[in-house]
Amino acid sequence: MFRMKRMTTVIALALFAALAVPAFAGQAQTPQAQQAQPKPPEVQPAIIEQPMPDFTLPAYQGGSVSLSQFKGKNVLIIFPRGYAAPNYWCTICNYRYVELAELEKAQQIQKRYNVQVLVVFPYPRETVQAWLEALPGQLEKIRETKNPADPAKLDAAGKRRMERWRQIFPDDYSLKKGEILDPFPVLVDGDHAFSKKLGLFQTEWNGGKADQNIPSVFIVDKNGKLLFKYMGQSTVDRPSYDYLFKVLEVINGLK
Repeated sequence: MFRMKRMTTVIALALFAALAVPAFAGQAQTPQAQQAQPKPPEVQPAIIEQPMPDFTLPAYQGGSVSLSQFKGKNVLIIFPRGYAAPNYWCTICNYRYVELAELEKAQQIQKRYNVQVLVVFPYPRETVQAWLEALPGQLEKIRETKNPADPAKLDAAGKRRMERWRQIFPDDYSLKKGEILDPFPVLVDGDHAFSKKLGLFQTEWNGGKADQNIPSVFIVDKNGKLLFKYMGQSTVDRPSYDYLFKVLEVINGLK
């Protein structure tokens, strides 16, 4: 009797397993389940010596900006990294943004090189505003790290950081608290769609986990053709502005 009961139990479990596996497998293969999975964004690389696809984005300053409205001008499109970690801005991006603004003020680079500068952030407007509002404090932090009150009291790591920052950030800039520096259209890519299309938007890059763009620079000529493209391999390898101005000189010399 005991053997018969045990055999009956084994047969019942086997039948349940045989029936259950196709049922669960069928559920995993339903079209509805497949449709529910979000599709990865389709990257459409911008190709050198090909027309740069037109785009339109809202500007922090108000209104919207389209690439096509600058026909007849070169366009320098800068994609700062933004966040380097949660609640931590990329210091180099802050510095480079202010550096370009100061060059515009001193040398009128947009007029000199027949170029329109656009800055694109992969964030909603309130986050872009927070970045701009944080600039005065970020510049002060750079100055304090480069010029500590008593360098002799720094440990070895602090001294290395001081020397490295003096090399990376050679000039001193400052902004008054509450001052908003926006001499160029700052474009708001709030849903990351434009940045994702170019393959720039990342949630982890160069050791930092946060919503961010790979720091990049595109130069489009006056006919709308992409003639220069840089995408960073690290946060410190970006080309200098002197280099980019030489590129613009070459572009302006082309017939």
